[in-house]
Amino acid sequence: MNSDSVPGLVDTLEQLETLFGEVGQASIQKEQSFIHPHYRAMIEASPFAVLATVGPGGLDVSPRGDAAGFVVVEDERTLLLPERRGNNRVDSLRNLIADPRMALLFLIPGVGETLRVNGTARISVAPDLLRRFEVDGKAPKCVLVIRVETAFFQCARAIHRSRLWQGVPDAARAGIPSPGTMLADFSHAEIDDEQYDRELPERQRTTLY
Repeated sequence: MNSDSVPGLVDTLEQLETLFGEVGQASIQKEQSFIHPHYRAMIEASPFAVLATVGPGGLDVSPRGDAAGFVVVEDERTLLLPERRGNNRVDSLRNLIADPRMALLFLIPGVGETLRVNGTARISVAPDLLRRFEVDGKAPKCVLVIRVETAFFQCARAIHRSRLWQGVPDAARAGIPSPGTMLADFSHAEIDDEQYDRELPERQRTTLY
């Protein structure tokens, strides 16, 4: 099925608003143009966030994670997000060079509500700023300085429906291909799957920072 042949297509705002109805008053009132103390508490408790960006090559969404509070609330309109070691694709950073618009979704283990933050981000390599985020003597590659435009919490329905925090089933990994298996296929066997999977845990452990 292609996008031109979607049955029952909704393609106007009028159709969309008729489908879902009016926005609830609580959904309007929870949106703030700054980091409210309640939202600060959520950010400081979060060890995981998802970063969304847009650029000339399209959209990107990627995970960010560290010890709880790894995103620092510098003031009520500014967040600081350290960029740790990764695969060097830097898709998000490439996008931010071209278009500073971004969004963050914060998750807190065991908590149903998530926090959405929209704004703009700039990339800084100021030495004093990098030193603030050193872990085990290792500084991040750079720090995103985020200017907050809107912030609001998202209700817990998605978390409840997904049962995300209800424990990990013993068979959670069953049926999911390993990183080595996927890379062996993508590289037409140039990457050895067994070797990649065998070495991956140690490589990840030694390159976290």
